[in-house]
Amino acid sequence: MSYGQGGPQSQWDPWKPQSQQPWNAGDDGTPDWAALAEASETRNKRRKVLFIAGGGLAVAAIGTAVAMAVVSANGGDPQAGPGDLPASASIPGSAGATPSFAPTSAPPPLDPADFISSAKKDTAPLSPDTLFPGKQLTMSGTVYKKGLTADTTSCATAAGGTLPKILTANGCTRLMRTTYGNGGIAVTVGVAVFDTAAQATKAKAQTDDRSIVRSLFGKGVKPFCDGAFCRSTRNAYGRYAYFTISGFTSGKNVTTKDTKVFRTGNDLAQFTANQIHRRGQAQASAAANR
Repeated sequence: MSYGQGGPQSQWDPWKPQSQQPWNAGDDGTPDWAALAEASETRNKRRKVLFIAGGGLAVAAIGTAVAMAVVSANGGDPQAGPGDLPASASIPGSAGATPSFAPTSAPPPLDPADFISSAKKDTAPLSPDTLFPGKQLTMSGTVYKKGLTADTTSCATAAGGTLPKILTANGCTRLMRTTYGNGGIAVTVGVAVFDTAAQATKAKAQTDDRSIVRSLFGKGVKPFCDGAFCRSTRNAYGRYAYFTISGFTSGKNVTTKDTKVFRTGNDLAQFTANQIHRRGQAQASAAANR
């Protein structure tokens, strides 16, 4: 009778703790070096695979963080164009795809920008009241009450500094102004009209910090920006160049610390751009339904 012999020998598994290591079948107690080398190679290969996979995940995580940082840092100018509108974005999986339309499907929508880029297509009624309707407006939670409006075909007479010469040289045909007030702050918006978008863009490019529209006061709005330092903005969209000048009705000079004055100018510049865009939208919609 034998004890502890004759049963299956314990197999060594390099990944199981306390498993018996393979030894030579002989009685001399010498380790099986070939088996140990093979097991070591298997272990190293597995570690290498795990390292590569882990490294790939780390690279992916870093790439995501960078992409998010780029997106979050990508800001916009509130005066550069229409706001509160859907931003253009690519559809996942659509890269390189050419859109096609079935014979019974609707044609692609007309571009509003086409209708506000030339006098030939921009034929809807135009006045200070069509661009700035109502008695007040609300932007960013702030209510601005509407004051006087003015409209002239002599653009230079409603401008100041270096702006009169620029408007005249680039063929300005009309300059409309409207004033809004909130508390002790007032802002005049001026919209210069040209025959083409190229003229408006060129005029805006030639402006500088001394290119201002004249403030329009009265009808409940005290005189402002009439000798005091004020804050002005200028931009162009379609065949329109639009300007703002904002300041205190008390006659106090505006400084860089007067953030409410800056916000007022930005709000009205943004509202003006939105209104110009809506004008293009309305005409594009009307043309599509004919």
